Amino acid sequence: MSAHIAPCRPAAVDVLSARSWLFVPGDRGDRFAKASASGADVVVCDLEDAVAAEAKESARAEVARRLGAGGAACVRINAHGTPWYDADVSALAGMRGLRAVMLPKAEDPRVLAELGDVLGLDTSVVALIETALGLHRAHDLASVRCVTRLAFGSIDFALDIGAQEAPTPMLFARSSLVVASRAARVAAPVDGVTVDLDDISIVEAEAVTAVRLGFGGKLCIHPRQVSTVNAAFSPSEEEVCRARRILDSTTDGAVGRLDGKMVDRPVVEGALAVLRRAGLEHAPDDPRRS
Repeated sequence: MSAHIAPCRPAAVDVLSARSWLFVPGDRGDRFAKASASGADVVVCDLEDAVAAEAKESARAEVARRLGAGGAACVRINAHGTPWYDADVSALAGMRGLRAVMLPKAEDPRVLAELGDVLGLDTSVVALIETALGLHRAHDLASVRCVTRLAFGSIDFALDIGAQEAPTPMLFARSSLVVASRAARVAAPVDGVTVDLDDISIVEAEAVTAVRLGFGGKLCIHPRQVSTVNAAFSPSEEEVCRARRILDSTTDGAVGRLDGKMVDRPVVEGALAVLRRAGLEHAPDDPRRS
């Protein structure tokens, strides 16, 4: 594979452009600092799957202490309809340091709208699609005002539809989320986790596939996955070099020619998008979000 550049990103990466989303159990306050130092664009304090029922309350309090003490994170709350949902939302509303809230088992646009009303306009909501109904309603969910991105819970989704959690069975769902995000004019979706903790090549392969499908980021479950994910979602030196050559090959919007191929407006816009992803040049808004 081509070498990837170290992108020049601001200290606080926008949720819209975040590549790596690292989960840390909400009841493991001892791991928060390590997660923050991992290089992940977003740390996701998890109150759901990673926390046992008897530890939900203490995890919520631990996360609230982190956010109140100057920490910054996204928080995955418990699903709507569970015994912990209302308390999670109440504890987080107006909390300093809250960058986003991730709602698992997202299926109902009204629930997302109500969640956004409670959290306020300054808090992004990430709708985690994990069921057939959620996928069926993906465009409606992405169109809710507070929702800034969709994310894919591939393991739960596979369980829900009775399929294997593998590339081919999950291809339709992944492409559907990319299309739904684009149609709703929100940022590219975030792909699901890679469960293999030892073989980084598997993380790399799955991240590269996600990039090619049109995803903009990936969920991570271990700090060692972060740098690989960040690299996969960052343009390579070769891609940046070609993008600059494309821009140099045409002037004033005219059709150009490069390496025997036509360079027209879509090609130029693609080159601009590559440079923006690399954080190397200021350019007009990404045509994907226009």
